[in-house]
Amino acid sequence: MKEIYNLHAEMCKVFSNPIRLEIFNLLRDKEMSVTEIINTSKLSQANISQHLSIMKSKGIVISKRDGKMIYYKLSNPKIIKAFDIIKEVLTERLEKNRKILVGVKA
Repeated sequence: MKEIYNLHAEMCKVFSNPIRLEIFNLLRDKEMSVTEIINTSKLSQANISQHLSIMKSKGIVISKRDGKMIYYKLSNPKIIKAFDIIKEVLTERLEKNRKILVGVKA
């Protein structure tokens, strides 16, 4: 059981970075080339490559080469469910905090 906890913690570390979360979200339902990720995110190639390398080493994404292009996709689409649930929880919390702030200002 401890092995699962260790793997879970390692995966969560990957998601502790906003740039990796953005990349993860871009790849949610499609495969993208590094160039496409760069153009969409407006981040540098070095930055994107570094984060993709981390994500690949932790088994979050897989890659394939087609000529000079390297394409990335999520290794398991089930990860999206966890991502979306966490995002929903955080969105609800933000909305609750906004309502509290509006009530304080009134």
